Amino acid sequence: MSATDETAPDRPTIGRRALLGAAGLALAGPAAVVPARAAGPQAPAPAPKDVTGTLARYVTGARYEDLPEAVRKEATRTFLNWVGVAIGGSHHETLDVAVSALQPFSGPPQAGLFGRGERFDIMNAAFLNGVSSHIFDFDDTHLKTVIHPAGPVASAILAYAEMKPVSGRDFLNALVLGIETECRIGNAVYPNHYDVGWHITGTAGVFGAAAAAGKLMGLTEQQMVWALGLAASQPVGLRESFGSMNKSFNPGRAASNGLFAAILAAKGYTSSDGMIEAKRGWANTVSTKQDYREITEGLGTRYETLLNTYKPFACGIVMHPAIDAAIQVRDADNVKPEDVARIDLKVHPLVLELTGKTAPKTGLEGKFSIYHAVAVALVEGAGGEKQFSDRAVNDPRVVALRQKVVPVVTPGIEAAQVDMSVVLTDGRTLNRRIAHAIGSVEKPMTDAMLERKFADLADGVLPGPQAARVMRLCWGIADLTDAAEVTRAGTARA
Repeated sequence: MSATDETAPDRPTIGRRALLGAAGLALAGPAAVVPARAAGPQAPAPAPKDVTGTLARYVTGARYEDLPEAVRKEATRTFLNWVGVAIGGSHHETLDVAVSALQPFSGPPQAGLFGRGERFDIMNAAFLNGVSSHIFDFDDTHLKTVIHPAGPVASAILAYAEMKPVSGRDFLNALVLGIETECRIGNAVYPNHYDVGWHITGTAGVFGAAAAAGKLMGLTEQQMVWALGLAASQPVGLRESFGSMNKSFNPGRAASNGLFAAILAAKGYTSSDGMIEAKRGWANTVSTKQDYREITEGLGTRYETLLNTYKPFACGIVMHPAIDAAIQVRDADNVKPEDVARIDLKVHPLVLELTGKTAPKTGLEGKFSIYHAVAVALVEGAGGEKQFSDRAVNDPRVVALRQKVVPVVTPGIEAAQVDMSVVLTDGRTLNRRIAHAIGSVEKPMTDAMLERKFADLADGVLPGPQAARVMRLCWGIADLTDAAEVTRAGTARA
């Protein structure tokens, strides 16, 4: 498939009920499919004796040549999307604050930051690029766990690749292995782990960063076991942080923590051999559910990477169906804000639980307001980053319209759905029911859509020709002799 082919890439057939089974929801994901919540704690599954070791054995032995073509392609799409959101977020206030705070304490200038001119030691560069890629809540999402896989993994290994050059193939293989590691570990504890308040992108992402970095470092099987164990000792991220700068801290810290774990393990810093599955190990400590088969079964044959998806809207996944519906109503019927008397939404309970902010004051808060999301989509006909800025949240037209949004929890409406009725001042009612929003597994973003998203995010950060070159390098990552060429091409020029 060419980079501009409008046809969606081949994906495995996934039963809808399998995705909407016993699981919860994360706030920020790129698609509209959201698992339903499990009914209470589950009894721990019998633990295999060698979960950490089995995973380490797979990661250290897996080769790029063994990756199916569909997995290579999806990993490339994942990388392109991640670089785009990292560039787009590079001048957000969050990054400015973090760069200013950390610069006096940085070590050697080993690695760059997308969209900026500063250079940091690889640990801080991994953290900062991880923050940048998540600040817009516009990054990729693994729908079974609502982990944002690329942030922790790509941030860690691209920083490392600037210090120790690696080929594009080795980089892409490590990216896949990191995604497989974090998502499989996430599968084992989701949704119970998430439901008690952990931000799973941070808590599981650290394993992916450690595995991917360790793979590029050439760790032995025993060293990889230690790296995973050291990662287990560094869970980061709580859901209470959502709507603040702290949320993007979590994938950034997962990246630097995972890199830290691999560096220590490479020098012989030891850990327990069963840190994932032991009685007092990670899974039993942070979750009341443990399904270790999710970690160990199908390694090298079942790829979680193929379930990754990408956001058309820069906000929490649970709001995507409503945004999609609002844009459709606006465009099909030429609806103006002044024409609207009321907007009734039939929604799943998670919509109000996770995005119930009625009066957001900042763009970050707007990402967690169903009221704002629907109003701004009707006013501006879009749901990109510009629609979740401080400017948009405080637009008088949007503020007035969001007061007319009436979400009602309705039995029979799944978390991936919405039923919207827009009541007009002339008495007419316009209805849209969304079962699969754009960006879902059923309606994935095409390559051409990802390219337009990338270009929009890079606009105003990098000159057009420079952004186009970075995009070409992302698509061709597997053919590069030096993966860090992408970072060098994507940093700001004096």
